[in-house]
Amino acid sequence: MENTDTEEKYNKLKTELKSLGSALVAFSGGVDSTFLLKAAIDVLGEKVIAVTAKSLSFPERELREAVEIAKILKVKHIIIESSELKNPAYKKNDLNRCYYCKSALFEELKKIALKEELNFILDGQNYDDIGDYRPGAKAAVEAGVRSPLKESSMTKNDIRVLSKALGLPNWDRPSFACLASRIPYGTEIDNDTIAKIDILENFLLSLGFTQVRVRHHEKIARIEVTEEEMSKFDNADTRMQIVSEFKKQGYLYIALDLEGYKTGSMNKVLDSKQILN
Repeated sequence: MENTDTEEKYNKLKTELKSLGSALVAFSGGVDSTFLLKAAIDVLGEKVIAVTAKSLSFPERELREAVEIAKILKVKHIIIESSELKNPAYKKNDLNRCYYCKSALFEELKKIALKEELNFILDGQNYDDIGDYRPGAKAAVEAGVRSPLKESSMTKNDIRVLSKALGLPNWDRPSFACLASRIPYGTEIDNDTIAKIDILENFLLSLGFTQVRVRHHEKIARIEVTEEEMSKFDNADTRMQIVSEFKKQGYLYIALDLEGYKTGSMNKVLDSKQILN
């Protein structure tokens, strides 16, 4: 690693983590939380535990990845059941959906941190997250959850560079967000819709796509893949396989988003006046 700015941010992160004394890391198994967990372990040793919330909106493939990485890092790993889909406010799917989910999650994490005698709860928000609408960040602030990567001004690129240097197995892993983010605000979330989105994203991954989103619009499914992988749709057999599988799940129309995969694409419809501070 040769980037001096990135090294400075990393040193700042380690200094900050050391000052915490002990910590619980909210661990999804993604690039950001894996890097944060690794840095915390390197600085605080056994005074760190990882906690992962299991739910229908968190695919089994993601849970398996989190379990495997926790084993590699040799950290105490606790898996809890998340019940956001039982919360009417969450299922309503208004602009604060993520806030309701994170608020409930952080309350559970606070109980675990208290039981384990850990000083702080940490999440994997990074500096790039500041630019998107993230009501979960408000929940973190209210719950006293720290975001050391964001506090150290670490961008996604910084994290990937450092993760690669540290030999973390998922340094180049595609970004992931919970499956509820595939459903437009105002469309109620239900277990069946979440389940079929999961099935279809797994299907696309099985065809060799690496970064996929299946956006749900009632009877229309809008598929997002990277621009580099759009050419795979030139193959008629691949297209027909996709059409067949999507129609099995009840979609009448299957569309490819020509803009390609974009983080937070469901937030395009938001009017700043609608967002509650």
